[in-house]
Parts: sequence; C-alpha cells; structure tokens
Amino acid sequence: MSSDRSRFKNPRAGFSLIEMLIVLAIIGVILAFAVPKLEKALRGARETAAMKAVTTLQTAEVQYYSSYNRFAVSLQELGPPAGGAEGPSAAGLINQDLASGEKGGYKFALTVTPTGYAITATPTSETNGSKSYFSDQSMGIHVHDGQQVATPTDPLLGEAAAATTTPQTK
Repeated sequence: MSSDRSRFKNPRAGFSLIEMLIVLAIIGVILAFAVPKLEKALRGARETAAMKAVTTLQTAEVQYYSSYNRFAVSLQELGPPAGGAEGPSAAGLINQDLASGEKGGYKFALTVTPTGYAITATPTSETNGSKSYFSDQSMGIHVHDGQQVATPTDPLLGEAAAATTTPQTK
C-alpha cells in the first residue's frame, strides 16, 4: 500500500521561478503588440465620434434657423434649457455634454460669421485624436491632419483620402 501512495505523490508541485518568468515574458510581448493597436483604435473611434458630433451640430443649426429665423451664436443656444421652456436662448436641439463644448476628448466651438456660422472640433490632446474638423453653413466637413484647427482651405471629408491614393495603371 505504501508503494501506491508514493506513486501519486509529486515531489515537485507548482511552478518554478524560471517557468513563471517565461510566462510573464510572453505576456509582456503580447501586450507590447496589443496596446498600441488598442490606442490607435480608440483614437479612431474618438475621431469618428467628433465628426458625427459636427454633423449633429450642423443639423441643430438648420433646425434652429428654421425655428428662430437666425443661426445660433453659441452652443448653449442649441443646448437644453437649465429650467423652463425651450426657446432661442436654449433650444434643446443638442444634449448638455455637447453644449458644454467638450465631448469625447474633443473641444467644440461655434462662432458667428458674416455669412452664417462656423463649427470647429479639435482634440484636447494628441492621444485623443490626430485630426481636427471644420464646418460652416455650406454643410461640408473639412479635415486637417494634426492638432491645428481645421479651416475652409483644408480638404473636405472624403477628398483627403482620395488625394492620397494613386490611380492604378494597366
């Protein structure tokens, strides 16, 4: 019977220090490849959200103009009222976080121009985004690669991608 017990007993139970270090090194290598790709995906998601927020602001400006016969002069005029009924000072066309001017790592600004309005969206840091956006009453969205504020001279969304691709020859 004693021989049966010794057969099932393992004199070396658990992991050795070398085995544990190898596992930790493998995890470190996997993380070294995964983290930059995750950060790039998050930055892309923030940029897409900022572009969609500019579209939301464009739509809100058109609705505001339709209701009050003028464009809103601030994000607060497009936002919800603090109390009471909606009106020209707070039309309730966008949510509070966008009306505050910062959302999803981007800073949004609405200014009045002689012909209408201008909307800009710039990342608050390089990790939040690598593109800034500009739009006005023409409803096009201009994209600038970098932290500087986009302007009407920057390419329109979609044109930037088309300009960088080269046509294939047969």
